[in-house]
Amino acid sequence: MDQTPPAAPSRDGMPPWIPRVILMVIGMSVAAYFAFWALGRMRGVLINLLVALFISFALEPAVVFLARRGWRRGLATAVVFLAAGLTAGLFVAITLPPLVAQMGNLISLVPSWITGVTDWFNNRFDLSVNLSNLTDSLSNVQGTLQRYAGTLANSALGLGSRVLSLVVQTLTIGLFTFYLLADGPRWRRVLLSMFRPARHKEISRIWEIAIDKTGGYVYSRALLALASAVFTYIALRIIGVEFALALSIWVGVVSQFVPAVGTYLAAVAPTLVALADSVRSAIIVLAVLIVYQQIENLLLAPRITAGTMSLHPAVAFGSVLVGAALLGVVGALIALPAVATLQAFVSTLIERYQVEDSMVGSARASPDDPDPPAADGDGDDPATE
Repeated sequence: MDQTPPAAPSRDGMPPWIPRVILMVIGMSVAAYFAFWALGRMRGVLINLLVALFISFALEPAVVFLARRGWRRGLATAVVFLAAGLTAGLFVAITLPPLVAQMGNLISLVPSWITGVTDWFNNRFDLSVNLSNLTDSLSNVQGTLQRYAGTLANSALGLGSRVLSLVVQTLTIGLFTFYLLADGPRWRRVLLSMFRPARHKEISRIWEIAIDKTGGYVYSRALLALASAVFTYIALRIIGVEFALALSIWVGVVSQFVPAVGTYLAAVAPTLVALADSVRSAIIVLAVLIVYQQIENLLLAPRITAGTMSLHPAVAFGSVLVGAALLGVVGALIALPAVATLQAFVSTLIERYQVEDSMVGSARASPDDPDPPAADGDGDDPATE
């Protein structure tokens, strides 16, 4: 009996695994799209959580300080949290009303300044310049701004929604911060439980570096802000500028806690307030602030921030720009401690070797620079060969 051999499988058919791959690719694409969509919708919440994490790292050393002296962690967190909130509230209450009132007075003086400058030029150079139309326009602009401000104030719906949004955002950040502080050890345990035991030591070290760098940044900046405020207050009282207390607190806080442009932004308010008195007072105030800034940069800041924010100025400036581009104001504020944390962690992983001066050309090492540690291990140190 003839036996017919089985037919060979056709090579023209689709392999059975291709439909599964196609479905898998489609599913992953849909999941990725949904993830990006969800991240975009949750951007505000994630930024609030990031700010809360930054604040909790900054307040963690104070909470640990009280906890080590017998305080319950919840009570220590409440006390530190309340003290930080009162400090922020006092800053707004002391500085904002006088500055707003003085800026209004300054705007009202602009027309008289223009008239005085015009008369001086006309008498000095025998001109006949008339800027009355400009002063009338400024008066009209001032009246328009006042009417617009009144319209905004009367618009209860728009103002109420903005105030409500600010209150909700503040409460959200506050709640996140309080829970992160009060349950700090529990959150760390939850985080460590997601990794293998061999990784626990390394992750815990990263956490400690972040707390150390963030807390060190905030407290060193607070000391510099206190020194700047005291110096500015004494200088403004001697010069005779109004609102010396409010202006000195403004200069101290803004110059230290606003990255990159804080120094220049802080000097604007006292200079303008002094300008309402006389041009001479404004010039003196600006010169005094510039001189103090040089003293701070050369003498105070290197000693106070030593070991906490050892960032190269170019790296610090670049990190602020990158943080602002990614997250706006929030990114600019947290960029410095974030980069300092990353630098400190990377420095613990990279092994450094001593380099001879002849290897770097004509550059000479500064005698104040510490020598990098010698190489460990069985390899020879290239600097000693």
